[in-house]
Amino acid sequence: MVKLRLREGENVNDAVKRFRKLVEHSGIKKEMRRREYYEKPSETKRRARRRAERREQINRRAR
Repeated sequence: MVKLRLREGENVNDAVKRFRKLVEHSGIKKEMRRREYYEKPSETKRRARRRAERREQINRRAR
């Protein structure tokens, strides 16, 4: 849970910006996107494997 205390004399827009940063840094936004729909475990593994393969190709090209 993200908590934000308003500073004395702080502009609302500045507080909203700080809140957005806190939410993004805490990983809430990423977690919400991940839970938006159900993904089967096999799909998760396949996506991770493909990501690893792409990373490996990039590393091979860089050498």
